Amino acid sequence: MVFARRAPTALLRGRRDHVTRPSMTRPPTPYGTAYAPGRPIYGPEVPSESTVHLVLDLALRIGEVQMASGAGAADVTATVIAVTAAYGLRCEVDVIFTSISVCCHRGSHAAPVTSQRVVRARSLDYTRLSTVEALVRKITAGEVGAEDALAELERATNAPHPYPRWVATAAWAGMAAAVTFLLGSGPALGLVAAAITAVIDRLGRVLNRRAVPFFFQQVVGGLVATGAALGLSATGLLPDVQPSLVVAAGIVVLLSGLSVVSAVQDGITGYNVTAAGRTMEVTLASAGLVAGVALALRVGTQLGLHVTVPSDFVPLPITSLPVQVFAGAAATACFALASYAPLRALVVSAAAGAAGAGCYGVLLHVGAGGLVASAVAATLIGLSGALMSRRLRLAPLVVAVSGITPLLPGLTTYRAMYELTVVNNISGLSSLFLALGIALALAAGVVLGEFLAQPLRTGIGRLERKFAGPRMAGPLNPVAQRLD
Repeated sequence: MVFARRAPTALLRGRRDHVTRPSMTRPPTPYGTAYAPGRPIYGPEVPSESTVHLVLDLALRIGEVQMASGAGAADVTATVIAVTAAYGLRCEVDVIFTSISVCCHRGSHAAPVTSQRVVRARSLDYTRLSTVEALVRKITAGEVGAEDALAELERATNAPHPYPRWVATAAWAGMAAAVTFLLGSGPALGLVAAAITAVIDRLGRVLNRRAVPFFFQQVVGGLVATGAALGLSATGLLPDVQPSLVVAAGIVVLLSGLSVVSAVQDGITGYNVTAAGRTMEVTLASAGLVAGVALALRVGTQLGLHVTVPSDFVPLPITSLPVQVFAGAAATACFALASYAPLRALVVSAAAGAAGAGCYGVLLHVGAGGLVASAVAATLIGLSGALMSRRLRLAPLVVAVSGITPLLPGLTTYRAMYELTVVNNISGLSSLFLALGIALALAAGVVLGEFLAQPLRTGIGRLERKFAGPRMAGPLNPVAQRLD
């Protein structure tokens, strides 16, 4: 005996057209009692192509927002499958670095429907990401039809940034000042770093309007940060070693927001093509920054200007730990604000950043190396961020990326460039590899923290078990996880 599925138009508009099925007793949903997420019922009437195209367009555009915001390929795949399953479609999803492809199977008597969307632009707008995450929860809970969901998604993607652009510039400047405090500087150098970072941000915005590739924007950013430090050194207004902290703060700001966490997550979860693409993107951006710093140092050397760095890194005394904790919280909150995160995400990110900075400072004081301290602190950030963000219905990605930002190896990177360019010492390669190791340790620690948080959360269903590994975006509620 074959039971037909209800008409596609009723599915899309959310009408309660009940179709009885004696063998199943499911609670009513906005799509009828014959519907259950993840269990498409293809009877004599298979979904029409118009129905499938509408649902696939909705799912692909949601996935595009996630990819553009730095979500991992596993998160995007799980989200697209959950959205299409919520409207009764059985789909296969293929996600690579620049595109998302979905194929909907309509049974053995109808041709499958395939759709693809290319991810061209990437930008940090965590408010948009949070709005889309909320929409996905409504879709998987059966609270909104496809047409209404598509209209809501259209409003979210076309909405302006929640804060004016000058707020983002001020947030980047505040982040640079907080990083200098984290490195042990005083208020004067913090103000200088904030002013230089604000100039770099506005200059980058001008270059972006003229479609200058991001690689050259990074070159200009590194050149301006280091050149300003050389100018401060030449004036003698600050001690010779202090301007190096300006360069370090600028490097941290320019490195922040890169897809290091997502690249490691993709590699761990088996999406190697996407991981390779993200790694190449991060490598080029970092290479542009390094090239700008090296060029400024070489020009400064020819002009007789030098900005030295401490020969040996000495951890700050334990008495400065409260200042470090506050600076870590401030830097994290400023990054989240510059990335247009919701206000409640600022509080969670600041708490995670404070925990990470405190853990990092304590480990350095007891004798742990920078690599180990970074990994442990990032794990704590990933764990605490995952637990807090889920309760507040925030994407853990926002907290994770923001939390590790103050710990990025800005000073180590500058030391490597100084040793290679000015001193002509091959030991600069060791410092450069150390900076790379710290960045990977931060990303891997965040992913590990999210993985360790899974047993502590409730409602982990089949979807999360199917996509084994840490999840930093997408649906994690039990309704969305009833997939076979």
